[in-house]
Amino acid sequence: MKKLFFPFIGTLLLCPLLWAQQTKVSASRPDGHAPIHIMGDHLHAKGELMFSYRLMTMQMQGLLLSSSAVENNEVFKDYMAAPQNMTMHMHMLGIMYAPSDKLTMMLMGNYTANDMQLETKMNMSFETRSKGFGDVSLSGLIHLAKFKRQKAHATLGFSIPTGSLNQRGSTPMNSDSRLAYPMQLGSGTWDPYVGVTYLGQSDKTSWGLQTVFKSRLGTNSEGYALGNTWNLTGWYAVKVNKNLSLSGTLYYTYSGRISGKDAQLNPMMMPLFDTKNSGRKQVDLGIGSNYFISEGSLKNLRFAFEVKLPLSQRIEGIQMKHNWCGMLGLQYAFAGH
Repeated sequence: MKKLFFPFIGTLLLCPLLWAQQTKVSASRPDGHAPIHIMGDHLHAKGELMFSYRLMTMQMQGLLLSSSAVENNEVFKDYMAAPQNMTMHMHMLGIMYAPSDKLTMMLMGNYTANDMQLETKMNMSFETRSKGFGDVSLSGLIHLAKFKRQKAHATLGFSIPTGSLNQRGSTPMNSDSRLAYPMQLGSGTWDPYVGVTYLGQSDKTSWGLQTVFKSRLGTNSEGYALGNTWNLTGWYAVKVNKNLSLSGTLYYTYSGRISGKDAQLNPMMMPLFDTKNSGRKQVDLGIGSNYFISEGSLKNLRFAFEVKLPLSQRIEGIQMKHNWCGMLGLQYAFAGH
């Protein structure tokens, strides 16, 4: 995978040397914003306000041990139940406001619904569900540098632990069981994060790089902490016409292991109750499009879509296999760029 990922990043870094005709990066074009999965990719001009809505669906099916598929009979040697598939639907609302040209504030919240199908050692199938509001994040995007058709900014923010850690459901073992770590709705900790984003643009194309690191402060009320995360993303977009652009993106995601444990989760019951089965390194390919309305009564309204497909998954212990993740989005800016 390194043979694919790093040449792609190298190509992005060379792009600024190949195109340099206009004086600044323009957001008033379909590829003026990054693919919809990428958050905090752009700043706004002083006084601008933008609202966004995103709907994400993620599908997981089957189990992996490290990077290889593992069957139920292998799981049942150590656990009483095995997850079969899981679907996540997440609704995200965001607000961006620029008090100055060099600072944009961003507030984001979400509502999540999870559905997991499981099978027991005795061939009994059952289902667990969780839903509710997740953690809220607040961040500032800070201008760092501007060059000819290139610019960079930093992101400083933190996640506020508003999501529930006590999602419960009925299982064959207990009618009121605490659900697995991935079924909970928040981290339970205050999580600071820092990132840097680079943007470049030519007459017909745009590109970018973004890296974001998130840390966990202490342990939550249930005695555990999710692992730190690190994301590295590179994208390239082509402007098809004044309204439409197409994009390709590579996503690298690192998620550390859970530390501590929830005393209500018996690690012998199923893999997702056992913290040794946590931590992941993954590379995804994203294919998407942005549609930008540049005139008329709906000027500055954007429609976006992207689907992410895993290219490589390497996990700690036994975890669910990611199949695909899709996102639809709407963005509307008042005052325009």
